[in-house]
Amino acid sequence: MIVLGIETSCDETAGAVVRDGVDVLSSVVSSQHDIHTKFGGVVPELASRAHCENMLPVVDAALRTAGVTPDKVDAIAVGHRPGLIGSLLVGVAAAKALAWSLGKPLIGVDHVHAHLYAGLLADPGTTASAESKVFPALGLVVSGGHTSIYHLKSWTELKRLGATIDDALGEAYDKVATILGLPYPGGPNLDKLAQATGADERVADLPISRLSPTSLDFSFSGLKTAMLYEVRGVPDHPAHHRAESRYTPPPPLTDTRKRDLAATFQRAAAKTITLKLERALSQLRDSGIQPSTLLTGGGVTANSRLRQELGAFAKASNLRLHLPALKYCVDNAAMIAGIAYHHHQAGRGSDLSLEPVPTTAC
Repeated sequence: MIVLGIETSCDETAGAVVRDGVDVLSSVVSSQHDIHTKFGGVVPELASRAHCENMLPVVDAALRTAGVTPDKVDAIAVGHRPGLIGSLLVGVAAAKALAWSLGKPLIGVDHVHAHLYAGLLADPGTTASAESKVFPALGLVVSGGHTSIYHLKSWTELKRLGATIDDALGEAYDKVATILGLPYPGGPNLDKLAQATGADERVADLPISRLSPTSLDFSFSGLKTAMLYEVRGVPDHPAHHRAESRYTPPPPLTDTRKRDLAATFQRAAAKTITLKLERALSQLRDSGIQPSTLLTGGGVTANSRLRQELGAFAKASNLRLHLPALKYCVDNAAMIAGIAYHHHQAGRGSDLSLEPVPTTAC
């Protein structure tokens, strides 16, 4: 079965052709990096306008690269939630138009759920993961907008166990990068700096959020604020002011200190993720559920420290780790088309009343 996928939830216009849910025949992503760099972040209006300009060229390139003509496509899939409303509108409208004009089934999928699928994507000729070996699974999505843990019984039966109550991890990375004076995009640049030779990852004692002894939710606002205090030298309590005698000027923010603080932040951020994964796995096993795999996805799974920590956690927990290839960590349409195949096999589809849903993730 050939599925054409479309993804426009944020600032990447993406199209892909995937066969039988795993073989990626093409994956085309048009980045808007140059558009948003000067603003230090994504501007929604500019993102949606760029999607309008890029949509047809991206879909055409995906089909041509795959060597597939439109009439050979069996279904059209689109990420319709969650995301920026203007961006989603463009992708959903394009997918509905294609499905209607070609007389093909339309499948709307959750963008966050699709990230969990990214680790199973394979280039043609390589070995893909077998469906029977995946479930039950523990799932983790870490991106700029979402940090969530899931229990998966199948690709159509997912239960969210926990999520961020404030910043997503990717957002926290970008904000801390700004505090350190690093250029956009902040997350990748912070990761690169943290890997520099000689980095001291214990230069500061940054907090690891637990919320409560049993909570599976995340909070990164305290970690971000602690980093701000390290840079500005503000005392632990926000009510204290610089005019007070207890204020101690911070060490100069030299290149060396930036490097060490970046490494220290990465250590605390990764520990927060693995701590909650350990809790989730323990709670599932206590309830009689024995996950066999760890499914991961989202832009932050490209982070070097997190990839290392996830590998160590999976090994220690006797879980098979499905970590996406770097090109499938970021927003892409191959993951949309891949998971849509399983929705189609389960008899799930959408009609032309499909609407974009900007805020709902489940």
